[in-house]
Amino acid sequence: MSKKIVILNTGGTLSSVIKENGLAPGLSTEDMQEKLKFVSGNAKLEMIDFWSVDSANIFPEDWAELAKKVSELRTKCDGIVIIHGTDTLAYTASMLSYMLNNINIPVVVTGSQLSMSNPIADAMENCRLAIHMAAAGYPGVFAVFNRKVMLGCRTSKVRSHSFDAFDSINYPVVAEVSAMGMTVNESVIPVRSGAFHLHNKFSDKVFMLKMFPGIHRSMLKSIADQGYKGLYIEAYGIGGMPFLKHDFIGTIEELVQGGMTVLVGTQCRYEGSDLSVYETGQRALQCGVLQAHDMTSEAALTKLMWVLGKTDKPDEIRDYFSVNICNEVTIKGDAMN
Repeated sequence: MSKKIVILNTGGTLSSVIKENGLAPGLSTEDMQEKLKFVSGNAKLEMIDFWSVDSANIFPEDWAELAKKVSELRTKCDGIVIIHGTDTLAYTASMLSYMLNNINIPVVVTGSQLSMSNPIADAMENCRLAIHMAAAGYPGVFAVFNRKVMLGCRTSKVRSHSFDAFDSINYPVVAEVSAMGMTVNESVIPVRSGAFHLHNKFSDKVFMLKMFPGIHRSMLKSIADQGYKGLYIEAYGIGGMPFLKHDFIGTIEELVQGGMTVLVGTQCRYEGSDLSVYETGQRALQCGVLQAHDMTSEAALTKLMWVLGKTDKPDEIRDYFSVNICNEVTIKGDAMN
């Protein structure tokens, strides 16, 4: 029996056309239908135009709406493919991993570096693999690009022009395509740990800050004064932040004591943070910061938004960041699935 796959089009480069002010989404699923059916194999496709926007225009409230739509569709199909712009694809895939945790069907996010209307585009190959993965039956949220299947919460855009635009960060790819077909590494796919429940509440009072030499602690006070409840800091190396001359860490302690959740990771894309090694990291831990470990920035930021949407109790927030929800993090001492 053929699998029923729903295609949710949200826009992005894949569906773009040349307009007066440059490339912009313009193709509908009706425009794409014939080409998508050509790469769908035996799958039966249902096309839905959900949005038609450049992904730079996608906001957290859109993630909540998208997660709700996927939740509504999950009992009516065998898998879902979301066509999405590449700029914020990793953020969307990460947030959906939390909002749709324990979903019982594959949800596959994909896009392209060139429009489907371009004869040399990567669009059709990405759609082909996304549909194939959606029909394969592995439950969870995945991202597909350049013949790779990645966990949604481990995906990050690492190249701006190349067809090989995305990598799986600090985690093996779920599947790859070669002359042998699609080879799936089932051992790295998260095992469902309970019944599915939609959790699409979030807090948009979250700020991301990248450390740089000369940054002043007054920036932290400004963030707090603007009412932010969560702060994700991309620190140096494995978690370094200044405490001499400008006592950045001392001001972080004031923020934590004032009720702000501060999550610290690294600017380095690979290998993650470890605040236990150096004095600067240990000082930060003593101030009450949480560690991002080896999470991508996209997964860390969206997890902070998602957790603060569920609770404002410090002990519960800390608990959420001490556990691996959807294989988004490897916590020291834990074995990778």
